[in-house]
Amino acid sequence: MHAVLEELKKIGIIPVIKIDDAEKAVPLAKALVAGGIPCAEVTFRTAQAEDAIRRINAELCSGGRPQILLGAGTVLTVEQVDKAVAAGAKFIVSPGFNPKVVSYCVKKGIPITPGCSGPSDIEQALELGLDVVKFFPAEQAGGLEYIKAIAAPYPSVRFIPTGGINAQNIVKYISYEKILACGGSWMVTADLIAAGEFDTITALCREAQLNLLGLQVVHVGINMENEDAATKTANRFSALFGFQTKAGASSIFAGEGIEVMKSPFLGKNGHIAIATNCIHRAMAFFERQGVEFHPDGLKTDSKGNLASAYLKEEIGGFAVHLMQRK
Repeated sequence: MHAVLEELKKIGIIPVIKIDDAEKAVPLAKALVAGGIPCAEVTFRTAQAEDAIRRINAELCSGGRPQILLGAGTVLTVEQVDKAVAAGAKFIVSPGFNPKVVSYCVKKGIPITPGCSGPSDIEQALELGLDVVKFFPAEQAGGLEYIKAIAAPYPSVRFIPTGGINAQNIVKYISYEKILACGGSWMVTADLIAAGEFDTITALCREAQLNLLGLQVVHVGINMENEDAATKTANRFSALFGFQTKAGASSIFAGEGIEVMKSPFLGKNGHIAIATNCIHRAMAFFERQGVEFHPDGLKTDSKGNLASAYLKEEIGGFAVHLMQRK
């Protein structure tokens, strides 16, 4: 998979933008970044698209590490591909499968996700070496259940559903393993952009990203000096509050929310576990904010999948770790 598409997977949400005033492009892009979604698909539905991409690229992507991953959407011709790429777009999105446009992008090494709504489209994409396609219009074409049905014969293909995706259904979509990311415009509506409501856009982006990640405290860990002390502590919690005690290799649980460590691990006092819908996206989300993860705090499950990741910093004497929700 192309590195650009890997980055889109980490972000999980692709704001689909229709912009009528290029003057608003840069503050809009900054609002997306501030809201935790450093990505934009600027659609060629208006005459301002090329200029908007160029302005964002000049302001947020020049020199050093780019602040935003910039793409062009509703690309219908090879001429638009050239204009978009020259302006600074790093990926191309088309509403349907146009063999001429797709072949052109493939030959030039430009990541493209063409719109595919059935097996015939998908097989054309596979023939040209693609492994990620857009599914459009998602809700109107049958939604997640239809994606699951057509995805079954194509284990290597990943989908970016767009069209009808919103704050209420995005978690349902993104939870399916074959969904790379979701495209949506509810946080960047034309009305909000036209009114210059960039603070609102930032708030909606952050709400969307946190909703996608589903962060939730699931248990608190208490460090004890040895197994006997851990047993006594866990038993006391269980006796007082009617919890069930469950012993494991390195800790003892009292109920679901209290883990008593048989020997000290990370954290002066213990640790706090926070579950997430996708640990890889959550780690990328926090890393974009400058958060570092402890190299000794990465744990995998029996299948070799990352299951837990500890932040380097302690908060209030507690280590904090992300935990993949099962």
